[in-house]
Amino acid sequence: MSDILIEQRGVLGLITLNRPQALNALNDAMVDGLQAALLDFRDDPAIRHVAIRGAGGKAFCAGGDIRLMHEYGQTGRHAVALDFWAREYRLNAFIKRFPKPYIALVDGIVMGGGVGVSLHGSHRFAGPNYLFAMPEVGIGFFPDVGATHALPRLPGAFGMYLALTGARLRRGDALALGLATHAVRGGAEEDILDALAAGEAVDSIAARFAEAAGETPVFDRAGEINRLFSGADLPAIMDGLAAAAPESPFAAELVAGMAKRSPTSMAIAMEQIRRGASLDFEAAMVLEFRIVSRIVHGHDFYEGVRALIIDKDNRPQWRPDSIAGLDPAAIAAHFQPLDEDLRFAED
Repeated sequence: MSDILIEQRGVLGLITLNRPQALNALNDAMVDGLQAALLDFRDDPAIRHVAIRGAGGKAFCAGGDIRLMHEYGQTGRHAVALDFWAREYRLNAFIKRFPKPYIALVDGIVMGGGVGVSLHGSHRFAGPNYLFAMPEVGIGFFPDVGATHALPRLPGAFGMYLALTGARLRRGDALALGLATHAVRGGAEEDILDALAAGEAVDSIAARFAEAAGETPVFDRAGEINRLFSGADLPAIMDGLAAAAPESPFAAELVAGMAKRSPTSMAIAMEQIRRGASLDFEAAMVLEFRIVSRIVHGHDFYEGVRALIIDKDNRPQWRPDSIAGLDPAAIAAHFQPLDEDLRFAED
């Protein structure tokens, strides 16, 4: 079976991510297949809108194929890994500027690379099992696939909160923050696709299959999150969390969780969210490619994947192992221009 399925149903171009055994994690064939399909759908006057979904029921897409990227790096094939990321980032930018309605049907896990192929389209239909996160700082990586542009544009300090903690959001919070655009009934996917294929307007379909989004336990903490994640730098944020922890179980939980994250990754994430607030989408993707081009030659990404995904001992040995040990110059170096920065096709 192909890892990605492309079909036309009436006026609908339908894309199915088809690696359910890997929670539909993106690989080379999926990135290239999706790019090719979108080019065809864009230029085909018979296609009115595009929908993308994940097979298997558990996940829309849980990210990129991190194990494969780990293997490339550990065997010295950094250029191969970077070529994948370059194509993925170009795909994210292509989706962002796609001229037809682009509907992501998300009912299950959407993380990392899955966010990149859903969030930047025009519509995100969230089912009852929707679960969002950008958990990259936990594996020594950083929130990429357009997070540099998207997260700073969330209300208040929520973007910084999500980037530094990798917190998970259910549907109600995603709707409140704008990460999803509509809440739709569970089990309605095929009916929605039939309506799209028949040419019904997307907003009409969204209204017809709508249901209540659910509770917003994270969004309801807006005041606390804004206060705790508006510090001048990473040490200030951590100091503020520590000071709040004795009276706030929420802050105490964050202190414990962030103590397990890569200090380097958190520092990179904080700086990228700051810079991303003033960048257009393609400039943000250029910045992300600069960062990843340095991370592939570093330590923490490989150690994080080893500890959390491969060996699963959950005991990564970060370098440095504390925020106090960070070198500001080393963090800043991740953001410097490359000899050849990421470029985008004219079309």
